[in-house]
Amino acid sequence: MKRTIEKLTSKRQKKEKDLSTKLQGLKKKSQKYIDSKNTQTFRQTLAELEKSIKTKKKSKRQQQFNHQILDILRGLHSRLEEDRNQTGELFASIAELVEYNSELTDAKDKEWDALSSNHVSMIFKSMEWKIDKLAASYEDASILMKKFTLLKEKLNRLLAVLEKKDHPTPAQVKEIAQPLDDFQYAGFENRHRGSEEDVKKQQEIFLPYFKPGKPVLDLGCGRGEFIDLLAENGIEAEGIDINEQMIETCTDKGFNCRKADILETLAAYQDGSLGGIFSSQVIEHLPPSYLKRMIELAYFKLAAGSHIVLETINPVSVFSLVQIYYLDISHKQPVHPRALKFLMESAGFDNVEITYSSPLEAEKLKELPASEEPACILNENIDKLNELLYSPSNYAAIGIKT
Repeated sequence: MKRTIEKLTSKRQKKEKDLSTKLQGLKKKSQKYIDSKNTQTFRQTLAELEKSIKTKKKSKRQQQFNHQILDILRGLHSRLEEDRNQTGELFASIAELVEYNSELTDAKDKEWDALSSNHVSMIFKSMEWKIDKLAASYEDASILMKKFTLLKEKLNRLLAVLEKKDHPTPAQVKEIAQPLDDFQYAGFENRHRGSEEDVKKQQEIFLPYFKPGKPVLDLGCGRGEFIDLLAENGIEAEGIDINEQMIETCTDKGFNCRKADILETLAAYQDGSLGGIFSSQVIEHLPPSYLKRMIELAYFKLAAGSHIVLETINPVSVFSLVQIYYLDISHKQPVHPRALKFLMESAGFDNVEITYSSPLEAEKLKELPASEEPACILNENIDKLNELLYSPSNYAAIGIKT
């Protein structure tokens, strides 16, 4: 919007300059018309005609007199034509001036409309931000009140231990501290991951890889967006997460979710018992050896013909790396698409493909009109920069067990 306003302002200023130039030209034409000697010449012609009539009354000079009258009338006609032409030019200049004035008024109106729209847009954006912030704060406060009720009971139990003059065990203390940490990270997710509806829309593209039949396991289910999508499509699913607050959110919605470790959960499943495995925004939290083992276990637990979908932040997009990946300090390391594809192929998965999502079209650099060769070269460079800086923010590695 800022660039649009600058462009409209520049256009309006040009129109004002053009109008000023036209006014000066009109003034000169008007002054030339006012200073014209046509009026004085016309009077002199009339005087000559009157004098000729008085001095040419004798019939023998009638023919000569008539010729003189004809010459005078021709001269008068010529001067009247000149006056008419000058008047026409004057009115044409006035009409042009009126047209320029109309264009200038239109340019000013557009500029003011853009300024007004920008101002209103900024107000609405500010209001939306405040509303979103209040909504997130309200949700955090509601969860926190519930968490305080649970912690109160745990503190009472710990207090009873202390009243007996016994020393609390590390597990008893951790039982109180861990939920607070989980709540803090859940609040971070609510604020920066996006709304649940937005996440569900982003994850809809993965639904075709899962079919009803054997259950699908969601590793790191978070708030349960993908489990909700699976349930809406009649697909049985189970979710696990190490964040207790996330699990409470899912169980409150009626989802089959539990707090559990990924490797322990996969190891407990029978080989070939799962109809699919899904994981979104999780593997960047895992150490390399843990990730490698997770993929190996996933291969054995999947039934033949079933898919695994591992989605994560795209580290080959500089914008995503800086603005999204490093925003979360709990991330262990970014996972390159080719590295993840290699790990999955090494574990036995076939037809591993990399798909990208969440494009950054609004952030990309704009192209120039390619009317000349330098503009074409510059646009090619812009394309390369856009690919480096603004590639889609997420990618998923998708493999099948054949």
